[in-house]
Amino acid sequence: MADYFTQFSCIFDMGSAENAALAATIYGELAVELDQEEGTDLGFELEVDLEHGSGALWIHSDENGEPEHVIKFVLKCAERMNLSGVWGFTWGLSCSRPRLDAFGGGAQILDLGRRETLHWIDCSNWVIEQMAVHEDHPADSQPTSISVAAGAPGAAP
Repeated sequence: MADYFTQFSCIFDMGSAENAALAATIYGELAVELDQEEGTDLGFELEVDLEHGSGALWIHSDENGEPEHVIKFVLKCAERMNLSGVWGFTWGLSCSRPRLDAFGGGAQILDLGRRETLHWIDCSNWVIEQMAVHEDHPADSQPTSISVAAGAPGAAP
């Protein structure tokens, strides 16, 4: 039997300890809402990360994260506190055993002021889409080297 994981770790900087306290209240309200409407637990943990400042929230999941819950939480905070700017995070999908459908990940960039998604990617779908494009146009296919710079997602509201 294989265990599947959705994992992430990011900082959402609220700018002040007061805003972080309000975000903790919103976190609790969202947990109750999800339990009542969907019968599910909130798919992430939330802690103040003093290493990054008194308003920095560490959003993380070790195993069974729900990126959609994170997005809902961040947008609720943006609405309640009238935040602006952009914020984003990434997540990884993995498995305890090598399964064909078990690995991937994604990312989402949000416009906090407009309360909407600017960009998102699902790595599994991206690979399928790119393969289809190159099957349709094999002469356009060139070997490429991809380099990704890792950075900590987050934004100051």
